[in-house]
Amino acid sequence: MDIPLPNLDATARLAGWLAPLLRDGDVILLEGPLGAGKTFFARALLRAVCADPALEVPSPSYTLVQTYDLGRFALHHFDLWRLDGPGGLAELGWDEARGDVIVVEWPDRLGPLRPESALTIIFSTSGETARLATLRGWEARLLTAPPPENAGFT
Repeated sequence: MDIPLPNLDATARLAGWLAPLLRDGDVILLEGPLGAGKTFFARALLRAVCADPALEVPSPSYTLVQTYDLGRFALHHFDLWRLDGPGGLAELGWDEARGDVIVVEWPDRLGPLRPESALTIIFSTSGETARLATLRGWEARLLTAPPPENAGFT
């Protein structure tokens, strides 16, 4: 499924559409080059789950993982940019996090630990603020919750 995202608001609406679909054990893998919108999407997703647009969401670029207890579930935001491969994931609590919701930036570092049941969102740039999000996985779940017509990204 390809979703044009003409601006950052559309990216936030995409996150808002996906937020209520999340459940324990879900993994969302965010792919794309630097500056493609992965961290912006992750922040928007957390804010949508919490229904708090002002929620402080620091980037886990230096800590590698940030964990949020969101009531419905815990969400772990992994940024694997600085990892060479899956070797350091055990120390970051990857196995323990698998029962919760996980969002991963730079999932290529997961190697064989990449979950096949994950939703993969590939962000590509198509202008200064325009992006294209390609969603792979969760076909049945996404079909049962089509985006609202006024979402601005259909």
